[in-house]
Amino acid sequence: MTLALAGATGEALASLLEPWPLKIVIDSVLQARPLSETLPAWMVHAVGWVGTGKLAVLNAAVVAVAAIAIFGAVSAYLNTYLTASVGQWVMHDLRRTLYHHIHRLSLAEHDAKTTGDLIGRVTKDIESVQDFVTSALLGILTSALTLVGIIGVMLYLNWRFTLISLSVAPVLFLVVYVFTRRIKKASRDVRKKESELVSIVQEVFSSIRVVKAFAREDYEEDRFEVQSLDNVETALRARSIKMKLSPVVEVIVAAGTCLMLAYGARLVIAGQLTAGALVVFLLYLGKMYKPMRDLSKMTDTVSKAGVGFERIREVLETEGGVRDQRHARRATGFKGAIAFDHVSFGYSPDRLILEDVSFAIEPGQVAAFVGPTGGGKTTIINLIARFYDPVSGTVSIDGTDIKRFTIRSLRDQISFVLQDTLLFHAPIWQNIAYGRPDASRAEIVHAAELANAHAFITEMPDGYDTMVGERGVTLSGGQRQRIAIARAVVRNSPILVLDEPTSGLDAQSEQTVFEALDRLMKGKTSIVIAHHLATIVKADMIFVVKDHQLTERGTHDELLAAGGFYAELYDIQFGEQATPASQA
Repeated sequence: MTLALAGATGEALASLLEPWPLKIVIDSVLQARPLSETLPAWMVHAVGWVGTGKLAVLNAAVVAVAAIAIFGAVSAYLNTYLTASVGQWVMHDLRRTLYHHIHRLSLAEHDAKTTGDLIGRVTKDIESVQDFVTSALLGILTSALTLVGIIGVMLYLNWRFTLISLSVAPVLFLVVYVFTRRIKKASRDVRKKESELVSIVQEVFSSIRVVKAFAREDYEEDRFEVQSLDNVETALRARSIKMKLSPVVEVIVAAGTCLMLAYGARLVIAGQLTAGALVVFLLYLGKMYKPMRDLSKMTDTVSKAGVGFERIREVLETEGGVRDQRHARRATGFKGAIAFDHVSFGYSPDRLILEDVSFAIEPGQVAAFVGPTGGGKTTIINLIARFYDPVSGTVSIDGTDIKRFTIRSLRDQISFVLQDTLLFHAPIWQNIAYGRPDASRAEIVHAAELANAHAFITEMPDGYDTMVGERGVTLSGGQRQRIAIARAVVRNSPILVLDEPTSGLDAQSEQTVFEALDRLMKGKTSIVIAHHLATIVKADMIFVVKDHQLTERGTHDELLAAGGFYAELYDIQFGEQATPASQA
């Protein structure tokens, strides 16, 4: 940036020097005036070394034109190239910083923002800041330096003449200021509409199977068209404001030129100003108004960058609701004892999902949570992994409040097999090793064997190197779930969370997954969320979550004997088979 600044300064200096060779030719060659009458003393010495004859002075002026042009071109190249380089690195650093911060936000902050809006901030908003750095930052500085230099030289030549030429400047700056504020507001509206449009596209494309299943293509196209038209109208309103600025500036500049030309010509006729000096003034006038025009045209870039930076800063200033506390220590070697002590939690302050929940799970136990949908079962595992923090109460592992551990080390001790298995667009081996990237090929294969996945993987065209489609759509539900189990096996953590791991699977796939899960859960503290009660009859402890509280707890047989809500659920699912199943 320092070198680019030097280039910008050189470019401004070249712009200041450009009119003087022409003044020398008009005054000293064509009108035969002595150099001492037409040039400052330092220029007289600079030109005088070639001689005082007309031809010598002409040759010096021609050489000066070429030298100034070369100097200006080199300076402009350095300015442009180095500024572009700085812009790219600023964009990279800012994008990396923003992406890092978004990853550190808790799920509560992610829930409050749409994915499309965050994508827009990482891409469009950062690009607008890059455009400002590349095309406007030093451009503004170059224009300002040129403007100050030109005004200084003009005041030196004839201060009265200069004041007349600058008489329109206050009006010009007032117009630019007013339009800049309107343009910034319009740019903010446009960016908001663009984010809404991206959000719709992201939402529909990520749910395309649902759209096609319900034949809602026409509805989604209409919704997209309405949003797109709204975006077009907002953009056109903004463009209308931006387009009005340039013509207004041109009219004001023309008025200033008329004043200067009329007054300057009268001074030349009266002999108070040389023709060469008038030409220099006119050239300087054009150069003086050019930076003003450039600055007015940069208002759009500056406004977009301002809006973009506001949106970026809004994310960067968002404090994650769940973050490492001071003096948090690294969690290592959990035994797996999990306890909730009078825990209450709600996704919004006025609506609690869990109320005064307390329970304990011993190391190595299999604990199951059942209950109606929306009762808070998934919230419990979210609190264990510290995706959210409770409103009150304490969640502890091995007798220590989990807030005293660093978040990353805590989650390193937990493996997940979820109902909605998400696989990345990557080779199968990479999906298995996602939880532990340093896993060896042998460990990956062994994990796949334990998860009953090795057989179908080796039958694929490229084996473990087979690319998985986005969201794992090239695999069946059972295959995706077995890869998720292999992922948990590789991680080999002391705590295992299973959230409806067999939901939606056929009987054969379910049996295969059960066999893999049995091997996975050995020696681990396992937490299972299930609606299908047959999957948890062997659990060491079953908790019933109903009406935001733990209403029952015990083994399968104990809960059936109690005749409470669990017994009702079991009777609904198995009817007359309930008694034999309970004895199994």
